[in-house]
Amino acid sequence: MPPKITNSTRWQQAETLMQPAFIRVIDNIRKHLDVSDWKGTYHDVLIWPAGTSDQTKAVVTQLIEEMETAAPKKLEEIRENLALLPIPHPGYHLRLQRQEQQVNVDLWELCYQVCFMNYSPENISVDVYIDTSLIDELGQIEWQLLENKTQQVVKKVFDSLPEG
Repeated sequence: MPPKITNSTRWQQAETLMQPAFIRVIDNIRKHLDVSDWKGTYHDVLIWPAGTSDQTKAVVTQLIEEMETAAPKKLEEIRENLALLPIPHPGYHLRLQRQEQQVNVDLWELCYQVCFMNYSPENISVDVYIDTSLIDELGQIEWQLLENKTQQVVKKVFDSLPEG
């Protein structure tokens, strides 16, 4: 789930950092894959709120599909129904495979680790703080610091893969 940001300044800083962080994460993953026996593929996924039942997921998915061809009156009814249901947010995963081993990595989670000081996927209710060392006093990205931190985060992923 996306981190909790309640401060507008932090929100603007996050917007400044997220795209460059994502690009650096992808590039650093590529560098690791180039020298690894792991193979990586990227996948769009839907991230559902915790505790969402399979039945609810099916209903939401069906309603979203119906929206594509619904008449205006029906479209409004569908929107009203969806407003009462948990809605997934888009995610982007890296599937790492080596022989029969498989590991899925949430790429947005890696970006959050790069951009925020206190991000923890286990505790998303905590307000996060931007790693302000990654932004200079003019609001520009400190590219080398961003690269260094991204390298550390991606290295941890590859260091934690099962040996085989």
